Amino acid sequence: SLPTLRSEDRNNNKWKSLYQIQRERKRIMRETCSKYKSNSRRIITPYHVSRIFVEDKYRVLYCEVPKAGCSNWKRVLMVLNGLASSTKDIQHNTVHYGNYLKKLDGFDRKGIYHRLNTYTKMLFIREPFEKLVSAFRDKFEHPNNYYHPVFGKAIISRYRVNATKEALRTGSGVKFKEFIQYLLDVHRPVGMDIHWDHVNRLCSPCLIDYDFIGKFESMEEDANFFLHLIGAPQNLTFPKFKDRHSNDERTTTKITQQYFAQLSPSQRQRSYDFYYMDYLMFNYSKP
Repeated sequence: SLPTLRSEDRNNNKWKSLYQIQRERKRIMRETCSKYKSNSRRIITPYHVSRIFVEDKYRVLYCEVPKAGCSNWKRVLMVLNGLASSTKDIQHNTVHYGNYLKKLDGFDRKGIYHRLNTYTKMLFIREPFEKLVSAFRDKFEHPNNYYHPVFGKAIISRYRVNATKEALRTGSGVKFKEFIQYLLDVHRPVGMDIHWDHVNRLCSPCLIDYDFIGKFESMEEDANFFLHLIGAPQNLTFPKFKDRHSNDERTTTKITQQYFAQLSPSQRQRSYDFYYMDYLMFNYSKP
């Protein structure tokens, strides 16, 4: 369970209030799970924990949710683990492709259960539409030698009338409306991706009882509170820098609204239905 506040923190109103927020987030998540999910007694398999990173020194399990500060969280875990002295020293490719951090599905059954029962389990989430627009901008509005050929080509050939040969060849220039058509299509021309999948599916919060639920919207406060709770070194704070396309403006509520304005009311409603469980479970109000 969530580490308790140290005795010297119990009189600190800031820590007390953040602690209460955590308890409330957990309560809402648990209630949503008990109301909608019948899988609370299912066996936890390596698949369920395949997105969880392990930090053995401070006994932390972190479920990675893309577009909700995951690159910087991995940097923090690397520093906690003694793999780097500062988050500033760690490049994007080292974070994502360096394989420095262990994942929970790499342990045997006993190792998985031991860590699930004794480590502090945390995840950070983000308003679902904002997270979706952030992923779209990152993967489709910049050159990308994976998302354009794999997703872009399939999306354009399926949903664009009179697509040019060039668009079909490269898969570049996917429009947001086409991307949403793909997302809502029961018979998708190409599979799902972690960048726009439900948190519910990525982290199995009804099966794994997370101790700490942070939000992207209050990232700095939540992240530094978490580091305080686990007794991290005092000079380690959560990095503020934007990892990729640092010249682009961060995806905000306003930017998200501009993208969703391109959709029909029915597409907007269906997009909300698609992420309904994430909205409910993490107490985000309907946009």
